[in-house]
Amino acid sequence: MRPFSLLALLALVALALGCGGTREGDGPRHRVHVPPGASFSAVADSLDRYDIVGSPTLFRLYGRLTGAAGEIQAGMYEFREGTGWRRVLDDLTAGRVASDRLVVPEGYGIARIAPALASITGQDPDSLLGHMMDTGTAARFGVPGPTLEGYLYPATYLVPAGADADSVIARMVGEYRARWTPERQARAEAAGMTEREVITLASIVEKEAKVAEEMPTIAAVYLNRLEIGYPLQADPTVQYALGQHQTRLLYAHIDSVADDPYNTYRHAGLPPGPIGSPSSRAMDAVLEPADVDYLYFVARDDGSHVFNRHLVDHNRAKAEIQRERRETARDTAGGARSRAAPTGADGEDSDRVP
Repeated sequence: MRPFSLLALLALVALALGCGGTREGDGPRHRVHVPPGASFSAVADSLDRYDIVGSPTLFRLYGRLTGAAGEIQAGMYEFREGTGWRRVLDDLTAGRVASDRLVVPEGYGIARIAPALASITGQDPDSLLGHMMDTGTAARFGVPGPTLEGYLYPATYLVPAGADADSVIARMVGEYRARWTPERQARAEAAGMTEREVITLASIVEKEAKVAEEMPTIAAVYLNRLEIGYPLQADPTVQYALGQHQTRLLYAHIDSVADDPYNTYRHAGLPPGPIGSPSSRAMDAVLEPADVDYLYFVARDDGSHVFNRHLVDHNRAKAEIQRERRETARDTAGGARSRAAPTGADGEDSDRVP
């Protein structure tokens, strides 16, 4: 009975010290890796190394008395110094591993997603970007391609610490697949479009629309242009070809990537694939466009657009917007001459001038 009495006494000491509580500590956070098959004693030592538990000996005893010692799950955990033992053991036995937040805004392209993903997986950003842009990777994940671009659904993801990039990519592709429903597939087929074509145009609409309610009208403009054989002349596709965003797109920029298949000023029809990750709303805008005959639109400074059917009306709208910009610039500068560089080719916006 003496060994049992000693064991009980030590357990009472642990409880008296308040180490079995569920409180969260107020000290610094530390991440502790529990490898598969690790002994409970080794786990206790790791926790003690970061001052998460005050006494590894009593913690081991507490774990054995509660039965938790044999139920620890592998993974990367995060605890504050001074966290209650019961809370520590609850997390370890439930497998509540640490996680990182990956935010993919609507319209983001792989060039911006890859560095964010690399930062939480510990992989090299350039290598990961190459992997994600590889056509073989797209085929392996079963998306229409040509790369993963467009098929990594924009959302906020909680990624378990230590996760590899492909497991996160699989989740993002899974979220996309959940949105590309049989109903949307049927609507695409009824419109005579493939899945890739819908997502490609939706990605352009996503980039163009600063006012979400305008998405169906913007989609209609592009579909009208495709129907009559006009080039799309979509600025976002040229920005994609350039690989670096320009505040104002000039004709010199367009000419510099004249041979790039994503340059929709120089190449008719849709580009080879998406230029970013579209939202469900952008997909639906393409599948259910507004019933309008517009062929042109130009952006106001607030992000909304003026739409027109005829080029003469489009040019008038551009001139009016540019006049308003000049007046605003004069007012802002207190009447002084604006030193701002001209926007667009020859001081004009390059948007949709055939």
